[in-house]
Amino acid sequence: MDTDNTSTPLREGFLVKRGHVVHNWKARWFVLMPDKLLYYKYEGGKKDSCQRGKILLKDCVITCPFLEYENRPLVFKLQTKDGVDHFLEACSREERDDWADDITAAVVKLRPSEDGEVAKQPHAAGSQLHDINLSKVLDCMYDVHSGINMSNHVEQGSTYSNCFSGSAVVDWLVFMQLVLTRGEAMTLASALVEEGFLRTIGLKSAEALRTAGLSEQFMDDSTALYSFSDSLKKRGSVKAESSASAVELSGKVIKRGYLLKQGHRRKNWKVRLFVLRSQPSYLHYYDPTKDDISPAGGFSLRSCLVSSLGDNGVPSGVKGNVQGNLFKIITQSDTHYFMQAPTEQQKMDWIDAIRKQT
Repeated sequence: MDTDNTSTPLREGFLVKRGHVVHNWKARWFVLMPDKLLYYKYEGGKKDSCQRGKILLKDCVITCPFLEYENRPLVFKLQTKDGVDHFLEACSREERDDWADDITAAVVKLRPSEDGEVAKQPHAAGSQLHDINLSKVLDCMYDVHSGINMSNHVEQGSTYSNCFSGSAVVDWLVFMQLVLTRGEAMTLASALVEEGFLRTIGLKSAEALRTAGLSEQFMDDSTALYSFSDSLKKRGSVKAESSASAVELSGKVIKRGYLLKQGHRRKNWKVRLFVLRSQPSYLHYYDPTKDDISPAGGFSLRSCLVSSLGDNGVPSGVKGNVQGNLFKIITQSDTHYFMQAPTEQQKMDWIDAIRKQT
């Protein structure tokens, strides 16, 4: 008899999983149990009652972050005790790290030490500075979803475009958990400069490069400016041109998450990664199964109306056997978008966040 549902789930939510036989990516609903990770297909706006698979957690090894997939910086890897690798992608850094931490805690509880006490395990994103692939770090920095923000900076009357400060680079490396400390971040950033991936902009950072040793050449300073090297800018601009307009994607990311969206033509429900930005206020959605960084669609939130839909029966305009947590956005051009959140709380969080941008 299957006892998978006899325990209380520790965590539930959408993750994107790479297939074992065909290496495509599929959105699945994951349920973390004390000793296993179950996953289900989500179709027609509801979870299948039959699980698609399970990952036994005893003696699992977690790698977070896992940076071997270009344009997928939010992947973590689970390797079972039999050596089988499972690659899972979250919707944000916070979600990725929360999943990794919760899975790590479950694995630790399943692994008693010799004296019978639970063995301690270092943080899932432990420092592995000597193993970091600089090209992969650069790919993450370019990523439209979670890469470093480029902007214009003024120094002594001169304006420099498409650059970032030294402290912004350090903040980003620490926030992405590619390193654990600001000191490690400066060492990694120095390596990026030394290898020609980043270059100095303006007087302050250039002077530091001339006077400091290589190990201290990068400045954790809001007035020291850096940019991607000229030889790499074409690569970055190609990615930008393939996505939505630069203006749409220039706003600050306020919220990210997986939601189900009803299609306009076929009225089918599919999991999409939604990214909410401000200044300018836009809501974009992406196909999480593709490693393309271009949005599948999006719209300005100016003068939009967003409202919660009742859970009693199927509201007008909604197709399929959907189950609750629905909300609707009507754009200024009178286009209607129907979305379904995984939980009631997430629905309200999205509605509140969107309303603040309208």
